[in-house]
Amino acid sequence: MNKFIKSAAFGLAAAAMATGASAQEETIKVGILHSLSGTMAISETTLKDAMLMLIDEQNKKGGVLGKKLEAVVVDPASDWPLFAEKARELIEVNKVSAVFGCWTSVSRKSVLPVFEELNSLLFYPVQYEGEESQRNVFYTGAAPNQQAIPAVDYLMNEEGVERWVLAGTDYVYPRTTNKILEAYLKAKGVAEEDIMINYTPFGHSDWQTIVSDIKTFGSAGKKTAVVSTINGDANVPFYKELGNQGVSATDIPVVAFSVGEEELAGLDTAPLVGHLAAWNYFMSVDSPENEAFIEAWHAFIGSEDRVTNDPMEAHYIGFNMWVEAVEKAGTTDPDAVIDAIVGVSVPNLTGGYSAMMPNHHITKPVLVGEIQDDGQFDVVWETSGLVVGDAWSDYLPESAPLISDWRAPMSCGNFNTKTGACGGSTN
Repeated sequence: MNKFIKSAAFGLAAAAMATGASAQEETIKVGILHSLSGTMAISETTLKDAMLMLIDEQNKKGGVLGKKLEAVVVDPASDWPLFAEKARELIEVNKVSAVFGCWTSVSRKSVLPVFEELNSLLFYPVQYEGEESQRNVFYTGAAPNQQAIPAVDYLMNEEGVERWVLAGTDYVYPRTTNKILEAYLKAKGVAEEDIMINYTPFGHSDWQTIVSDIKTFGSAGKKTAVVSTINGDANVPFYKELGNQGVSATDIPVVAFSVGEEELAGLDTAPLVGHLAAWNYFMSVDSPENEAFIEAWHAFIGSEDRVTNDPMEAHYIGFNMWVEAVEKAGTTDPDAVIDAIVGVSVPNLTGGYSAMMPNHHITKPVLVGEIQDDGQFDVVWETSGLVVGDAWSDYLPESAPLISDWRAPMSCGNFNTKTGACGGSTN
């Protein structure tokens, strides 16, 4: 009798374990790797919320491959080495099928070796400096030719700008982007003395001297503009100081690459009216897709005051591309998804479609918006069609001959068209 009871108990326990394992397999885990504290929380917290909404909406549609999606959220706390630790935790411990996250390029660079080593997938939703194409990463934000260069073209051709202040936060994205822009401006005939470059640390707060220097630089009798790659919460005191010193958009316009609706939500926008930002999406875009997205966002977040912005759209596009690629492949296996996702085309929020290209960048429209007093943007210029993201800049001699194509047989992120050789699997 005791043996029978023990045997029955063991059988029940085994059945319970099997049921538990089966239940675990019934969800597909999705990692969310965004800073919820520290200097970048001002920008990244909303992206975490957007991902939770997208996962919730997909689950209402029946999930993916007949399974519900389960969000796994971690906080790398604006600490760049911690991004790598948290990425490893998501992949090795939590067993996520894909990760959506990072904002700064230094955080992305921190996690690249982890995604390559563990062969997992990262969808990166923020504009960046290019000069990279990694097999395990999908770049759904803008490359420089999808944001920085069109913005400079707009200022040069439409606003008659002749002197340029390249102001950025001191890390890889601003430095590389400004290296490309400096080369581009010089190729367009801009003299070296008409380019001023300045870098400040993350979280920089004392802008009085720098804004004064910008005013002096702009007083040489030539139309001057600031091209801003200032990132995170340093934007708040920067724009406040512009207002304090009476720097208006009429005198010296600022075009920003890291300031959107979310960052403006915490500012008195009155002194900023007329300054610009270049993105691939604005909340003010009039399209049925955008209207539906905003309505869903407000319902999910429980507030009609919360804004949408460009990196949220990038997550919207990237998430839907991942879903379609998984369904197409019939599995969440990273290698199968990497093969399936090239060529996948999904709606963007401006009323068109964005496609994943062989270099793991997507096609996007480019918009320049003017800041309004309500914290929204009025679109003053846009490209006539979609722009294909270029992983390697044509304006840097070392990058000009490089192309990226992750399809077989090339399967290379930096193929040199002059030497006929691939420079390495991680670039």
